[in-house]
Amino acid sequence: MNLSLKQAEGLKERLSQIPDPRMPRGKRHRKLSVLMIAICALLCSASNYAAIAQWTKSCTQNMLKRLGCRFNRKSGQYEYPSEPTIRRFLQGVDAEAVDTAVYGWLQTLCGKDDALAIDGKTLRRSFDTAAGVSPLHMVTAFAVEARLVLGEQLLADLGCE
Repeated sequence: MNLSLKQAEGLKERLSQIPDPRMPRGKRHRKLSVLMIAICALLCSASNYAAIAQWTKSCTQNMLKRLGCRFNRKSGQYEYPSEPTIRRFLQGVDAEAVDTAVYGWLQTLCGKDDALAIDGKTLRRSFDTAAGVSPLHMVTAFAVEARLVLGEQLLADLGCE
């Protein structure tokens, strides 16, 4: 999937509305920059803080510029946030606000005529009969033409399906 500049700006606009959990003093990296780095790295299969930092280290100067990283005038280079900075920021940010922003943006990428598929799954081996824990059930909404997952919800009880 290719994104237009307008679509990428839409993501930036939504992410900019997320509150910054950090204290005003001592901020080196912009909130939007750290969020964009994390989301791009996750889309590229990074699965933990170290992988996000590693992905960031592999970015070109042009990519760091586009992600809104800080420019160091002394070195003449764009600087990426360290792994501890990424970790602390992501641990403090409101995950619900990030979900809302990203899923809202993804919904804008879908056309009005795009078919919506709803799928329910019981997660394999997610139960423990000895402890009396029942299996987990998930429902996923998927935009077919855009090939996007619009949302996932963990169900407390399977109920009447």
